[in-house]
Amino acid sequence: MDQLSLYLFAAFALFLAGTIKGVVGLGLPTTSIALLTLAVDIRVAIALAILPMLVSNAWQVHRAGELRRSVRTYWPFVAALMLALAATVASTVNASDAAVMGALGAVLLLYVATSVSGWRPAIPAAADRPVQLGAGALSGVMGGLVGVWAPPMALYLAARGTQKDEFVRATGLILFCGSIPLLIGYVRAGFLEGALIWFSIALLVPTFAGFALGERLRGRLSERGFRAALMVFFALVGLNLIRRALF
Repeated sequence: MDQLSLYLFAAFALFLAGTIKGVVGLGLPTTSIALLTLAVDIRVAIALAILPMLVSNAWQVHRAGELRRSVRTYWPFVAALMLALAATVASTVNASDAAVMGALGAVLLLYVATSVSGWRPAIPAAADRPVQLGAGALSGVMGGLVGVWAPPMALYLAARGTQKDEFVRATGLILFCGSIPLLIGYVRAGFLEGALIWFSIALLVPTFAGFALGERLRGRLSERGFRAALMVFFALVGLNLIRRALF
């Protein structure tokens, strides 16, 4: 694939990912990385998605407001996430592309399974902080390896019975904070440097264009039908990634 074709495909991937994020509040790294792996190596796909992930979630945090309250509520999750993610990136630098690809496929299938099953464990108030630490650490391991940590995050927030506005605030904060050690780790490891940095910056344009479209579509689409289609897409991509990792 020549450079122009690659940029156009990547722009389409980030536009679609931004649209999904605008509609449902998350899904940008999951969608963009999954699509980009069809055209580039898994590490390059993660690297290209980092800056759109970081900047779009910073914008989401800014627009959602009540930052101090969100930090007070979710700081155990965020702290565990950032520490585990930084450690995982550093310790898996030499992991093979096949291993990372297979892990991403498994994470996508886990995300689909938890979303479709509707399983929501009850979290007693006294156990909230330990659960946050555990879910944050698990999210960090996933994020450090494959750049996606939605399953534990979404499951924890659903178990808390988080309402829509609070869900948007929480996911924006958690995804933004997790993107920081991911960015630092990828720069230090040499996965994000030179032309890739400018490529990732250029992908901010289609990301925000898609995000704006998604926000407009949010009230017009059936969220249940949209999520169902999204789960089918993630399941197919996850299975394909595992197939490619094995064969």
